[in-house]
Amino acid sequence: MKDFQGRVAVVTGGASGIGLALARAFLGEGMKVVIADVEEPALKTAVEELGGGEASGVVTDVSDPRSVEALAEQVFATHGACHLLCNNAGVAAPNLDLWETEPSDFQWVHGVNVGGVAHGVQSFVPRMIESGEEGVVVNTSSGDGGISPLAQQVVYASSKAAVSIMTECLHAQLVGRGTKLRAAIFYPSGGMLRTGIWTTKRNRPPELARKVEVDAGQETTFDDFLEGAKKAGFDLPVQDLDELAQFLLEGIRNEDFVIMIDRASMAGTLNDRAAKLAAGECPIVLQHMGLS
Repeated sequence: MKDFQGRVAVVTGGASGIGLALARAFLGEGMKVVIADVEEPALKTAVEELGGGEASGVVTDVSDPRSVEALAEQVFATHGACHLLCNNAGVAAPNLDLWETEPSDFQWVHGVNVGGVAHGVQSFVPRMIESGEEGVVVNTSSGDGGISPLAQQVVYASSKAAVSIMTECLHAQLVGRGTKLRAAIFYPSGGMLRTGIWTTKRNRPPELARKVEVDAGQETTFDDFLEGAKKAGFDLPVQDLDELAQFLLEGIRNEDFVIMIDRASMAGTLNDRAAKLAAGECPIVLQHMGLS
């Protein structure tokens, strides 16, 4: 997709962080943007911040296929099309050893991160194909899972690994079936990201609450993490989200399947990972960095 003017974009998890930055970038290209988010107050504030007009919001729980189907119905009833679908909503669980996780950790995180992508594709892609117009499905993954998973983030990393594989399969299917749609994996990158993923516990449903509380060292804020990193001798860069959104736009224009800042750097990581696996070794090394 080269021309965005007048096209329709849908962004899940669009009320804050990366999603909101994407919405701003799309509006700047003359698109009509529908942001979907489970937080109604934040959604209302985001639409007001975006100036209304070509921006609108729909309260959506991406873990619920009925909610996503209602979103798709509203988008097509209002705009008649969707040209750019960004399955961006995501949440995270506490950093724990796998045997200390609870079933609800996986039910919640995978329900949003993996189910949210699947539900978005299931509700939107058939309509997008039927429209006969070109379009792109962008799924937000993470280097933590899709490229180099972190051991202590097993719940989140496993969900994002699933998103990467789902997107590979989706792209192959869209091309193989001769559709005018394409898929892309978006790896937010370039540095640390100040997003709502650090405080997603606020949206965890009561019925999926943990039975055993975790200590503060396993759930930390963005600022606390940066401060801990500095004390441990790591000066971590912070990526501007609006610049990241512009990078995504260029990736879509270039028809890139993998959209990631400094993408070439992944080759060394993946080659090393493959070599260890081929040698029968585990490619993950546990590093605490003194932050927990």
